[in-house]
Amino acid sequence: MKVERIVLGGGCFWCTEAVFSMLIGVESAEPGYAGGTAKDPTYEEVCSGDTGHAEVLRVGYNPNVISLETLLDVFFEMHDPTSLNRQGEDEGTQYRSIILCTGKTQKEAVERYIESRKNDYGGRIVTEVGILGEFYAAEEYHRRYYERNRGQAYCELVISPKIARIRKEFGKEIR
Repeated sequence: MKVERIVLGGGCFWCTEAVFSMLIGVESAEPGYAGGTAKDPTYEEVCSGDTGHAEVLRVGYNPNVISLETLLDVFFEMHDPTSLNRQGEDEGTQYRSIILCTGKTQKEAVERYIESRKNDYGGRIVTEVGILGEFYAAEEYHRRYYERNRGQAYCELVISPKIARIRKEFGKEIR
C-alpha cells in the first residue's frame, strides 16, 4: 500500500483530526505543530503565538483510494480559507489556514487547486502553502481528542457540527 502525506492546518487540530480520521483512504491523522521556528514546541508555547507554529494535522493517505483533490475539497469545506489567523472563536497565528506539502510536485498541485477555487471565495484565499520543514507531534492528550471527549462543550458546539456538515457533503467518502 502506497501512503502519501500532507500537513493541513485549518484552526484547532481537534477539529481537523476528527474530520480527516473518518475519511476512507486516510490511513493516519496525527495532530501536531509545524510552520514555525522553535524546536520541539509544547502546546502552551504554540498557543503563546511566539513560536510561529500552526496547529496542524499530518495526514497519511492512500492515493489509490482517496485523491489529493478530495482531501483538499474536505479541507476547504471544513474551515474558512478566507479568514486570516482565525477560525470561529479560535484566534491567533496558530489557527491559520496552512497546507504544508511533502514535495514540489504536491505543492504545485495544491497551488493549482487553490487557484481553481479562488472564484468560489470571492478571489480571497489566505491559505499559506509551503514545503513541510519539521513536524512535531502534539502531546498525547491531544490525540483522538474528539473521540475521547465527545460530551465536552467544545466538541458538541464546534466539532460535531463540522462533522455533520462533512458527512452531508462527502457521505460516500466516510467510513
